[in-house]
Amino acid sequence: MPTIAFLGAGSVVFTRQLLTDLLRFTDLPELHIALHDIDGERLEVARLTAASVSRQLGRQVSVTATLDRREALRGADFVINSIQVGGIEATRFDLEIPARYGLRQTIGDTTGVGGVFRGLRTFPVLTGIARDMLELCPQAWLLNYTNPMAMNVWWLSVVAPELKVVGLCHSVYWTVHDLCELIGVPQEGTDYRAAGVNHQAWLVEWSREGRDLYPLLRERIAADPELERRVRVEIFRRVGWYPTETSEHSAEYLGWFLRSDEQVARYRLQPLEYLGISADNVREFEDARRVLSAGGDVELHDEGDAAEYAPQVIHSMITGTRRVIHGNVINRGLIDNLPEGAAVEVPCVVDASGVVPQPFGAVPAVGAALNRTYLSVAELTVRAAAEGDPELVRRAVLVDANASSSLTPVQIWALCDELTQAHARYLPTALGGSLQND
Repeated sequence: MPTIAFLGAGSVVFTRQLLTDLLRFTDLPELHIALHDIDGERLEVARLTAASVSRQLGRQVSVTATLDRREALRGADFVINSIQVGGIEATRFDLEIPARYGLRQTIGDTTGVGGVFRGLRTFPVLTGIARDMLELCPQAWLLNYTNPMAMNVWWLSVVAPELKVVGLCHSVYWTVHDLCELIGVPQEGTDYRAAGVNHQAWLVEWSREGRDLYPLLRERIAADPELERRVRVEIFRRVGWYPTETSEHSAEYLGWFLRSDEQVARYRLQPLEYLGISADNVREFEDARRVLSAGGDVELHDEGDAAEYAPQVIHSMITGTRRVIHGNVINRGLIDNLPEGAAVEVPCVVDASGVVPQPFGAVPAVGAALNRTYLSVAELTVRAAAEGDPELVRRAVLVDANASSSLTPVQIWALCDELTQAHARYLPTALGGSLQND
């Protein structure tokens, strides 16, 4: 019986989606789902969610729920990681403290100051997960959803290079989905390839029956001036290739959009947007808890909706079904003009042999230039944690395009000092925190 461990299962809305997609594959054998969270109340809601999903889909499944991570990992074949170290409180610090200094962020989970500190407080937990996996399930695949994706995948390659890891994010798929909808072309039957870094890959190929679809997109944009007020459309106009994450995310990866009130208004941005998203997530959890506590069932998403990548990966490895997804892996000869050893996003073939990244060659030169700034932030953050060097934390923020467009070096150092104090219990002592172990 294949065992799938869910770490961070208390993210019950996401857990429900993953389980639903997984159990809708009728050719899978009976599965053992091992749920783990550090919050007992959320863990119980996750357990009830799993029971509700399996009951509604009529699928037999073995479910265990435990506060002990090692118990959940023992003998696992797949480990899905969706933890959020520090929860909403830490996210609030990541967004609100920089805002007081004049640094605007929208999401704060990928790069920049928010991504740096989210990564630094996640690394110690990832180290513990990797150590436990190498002892308890050394052949398992770690399917990581936790952001900052590139930093986390890179960190795992440093502390556990022998672990089988792929970072999963549906941003490439949904970019193509939305663009096809925008130009009125069915997504089914389109061919596409993207590469770069997570949340900032470039849609290099996009065609249908051999016809390049980019000219249709340019015509659609030219016909609607309001589209030019979207961040991704502006990036596309200047770079020449469409980026693979939403405008809300993409705005904070560059220095072009959040630097002034005028730019924020022009591109219809909402600084601190993720605080509202987080509040919505809490409400969804509370709604699920009320329904399940009353003996009801959680609502399942439509069967026609695209399945998340983790269920597809698991299904392909168990059944041998061949698929191509876009995954986040270490650059070992995959993208010629991005640094070797960095975490990159490329097409990957998935089948019974595992996840096999496909060499891409070079991404467009200007895209690579922007990617390298993003990867510089990630590299300095990983090095800061590996070497225990707090100065590298500040330098990581210093080279971030959004931070450097808004703050002076003196302000960046002071901001990092304050964030270090706010996150002290999650950060190792070498970086100014109080964490003695993971």
